[in-house]
Amino acid sequence: MEVVMELKSIGIKAEAWIERDENLNSTSYTREYPLVVDRAEGSLLWDVDGKRYIDFMGGIGVMNVGHRHPRVVEAVKNQLDRFWHICLGDFYYPQAVELSERLDEIAPMHDGTRLYYGNSGTEAIEAAIKLAMVHTDRSKFIGFLGGFHGRTLGALSFTASKAVQSEKYPQALDVFHVPYPDPYRPRIINNDVIGYIEKDLLEVKVAPHDVAAILVEAIQGEGGYIIPPADFLPQLRDLCDRYGMLLIVDEIQSGVGRTGKWWAIEHTGVEPDILAFAKGIASGLPLSGIITRESVMTWKPGSQGSTFGGNPVAIAAALATLEVIKDENLLDRAHESGEWLKAALRKMQDQYPYIGDVRGCGMMIGIEIVSDPIKKTPDAVLRDELIRAAFDQGLLTLPCGESTLRFIAPLNTPDALLEEGMSMFEQAMKNVVDTGQSAAL
Repeated sequence: MEVVMELKSIGIKAEAWIERDENLNSTSYTREYPLVVDRAEGSLLWDVDGKRYIDFMGGIGVMNVGHRHPRVVEAVKNQLDRFWHICLGDFYYPQAVELSERLDEIAPMHDGTRLYYGNSGTEAIEAAIKLAMVHTDRSKFIGFLGGFHGRTLGALSFTASKAVQSEKYPQALDVFHVPYPDPYRPRIINNDVIGYIEKDLLEVKVAPHDVAAILVEAIQGEGGYIIPPADFLPQLRDLCDRYGMLLIVDEIQSGVGRTGKWWAIEHTGVEPDILAFAKGIASGLPLSGIITRESVMTWKPGSQGSTFGGNPVAIAAALATLEVIKDENLLDRAHESGEWLKAALRKMQDQYPYIGDVRGCGMMIGIEIVSDPIKKTPDAVLRDELIRAAFDQGLLTLPCGESTLRFIAPLNTPDALLEEGMSMFEQAMKNVVDTGQSAAL
């Protein structure tokens, strides 16, 4: 179905700010719709013209406890009153120790951990791959098609979600990409990715003893919110053990309670060697890091560092964020809300065959938009029109993958806002479908 919908007129103030922005800021920024934010609270945002929006995008999975949670605000203010910068690589401060102790408690490894802090997901990935090279004395890697791990040259060597992200840039590392197992739309027969790695890669293209690590997302995020078969990650763990490779799990988008457990990998029972985190850890303040098995962190003093990594204000926000998730029982809340959302979306699917698949874990949910549900034909145009139509209704969503629309609302979104948001989305679907059908007549 071909659909051409225009956004409703935006406010005068928003228009003016957008014009000023477009005269100065990077042409690389991708803006899904003309949202100019004035303020935010919980699961709501208001633009500069006063229009209210329900946030089902959560800052791209960052605002796990919502915008401006009072306990996070208080923690940040208290830290600002004490000090707001010191280089963790050169000095000590108690809050960083406390956060490392807390992350050790909730880590999916159970034989002792160590922590390294950066500022962004990309930095966490860079640290993970460098550590893997140091620890194994190997220099090659295995990654996955559809994966997104960042845009610096090392991380970009693994990123394989959109060609535009790597266009004009050389691959800085030897990374061999293999299909990610997709139950809805398999890239290879029977989704036998493990067999593919062993037979088509390790026996043909790269010797196992040259591979430092396999980098994988527990749930593939930018690639389309793909949840792999239950046996995939355990088999990948076994493969790494057999060949002496490290298993690096990217939990930048799926971690910190997003899926109803602290880490998505916990749903599988697999223990990684290195886990990368960012996004939801500090409620929007820049903080990332890696959690490693204690035995894996073997690099020497000075071999990795960051001036701003582990900033005390971001650390304070992270401590408060983790406390809120625990004290407000948001892991269970994420599971319950996610099940409700999937049920509501599947009910819509019965009415609108353009929803080809509904999938997710906790509050990390994606729907596949297709033009033909039998052939599972991706329809990115329709997906994007739905996002714009939802925006017109006052609902913020985001795309991912080839034709997936994702819902990543804060874990503590009230039931009333979940229901209102789904009503908005259903109206958006109705508006787009009716417009498309009318246009086709």
